[in-house]
Amino acid sequence: MRIFLVMGAVATLAACGGGRVTGDVSKACMSAGRTAASPQLCSCVQQVANQSLSNRDQARAAAFFADPQRAQDTRQSSNPNDREFWGRYRAFTDLATQVCRPVTA
Repeated sequence: MRIFLVMGAVATLAACGGGRVTGDVSKACMSAGRTAASPQLCSCVQQVANQSLSNRDQARAAAFFADPQRAQDTRQSSNPNDREFWGRYRAFTDLATQVCRPVTA
């Protein structure tokens, strides 16, 4: 099942034209000051976010780039809403890692 999801994501990303930085996640990715950030990588991560997170979740995830402590606090939270979000966020990051890794090579 997971392989089909990854294959679908790769096919979608291949068709997207890559390198256009639009959306909360890609903008946060580019402005975070990390050396590995590139328009291609950040665009890829945004495309995965578009497929796996709601707009509200994307905005919340984008805040983690500027404030990693917020991610840590969310991960450790006992609030049910935070736990549910963290599950969606982890699924997003796992998929982005699989799909976008070739962009960095």
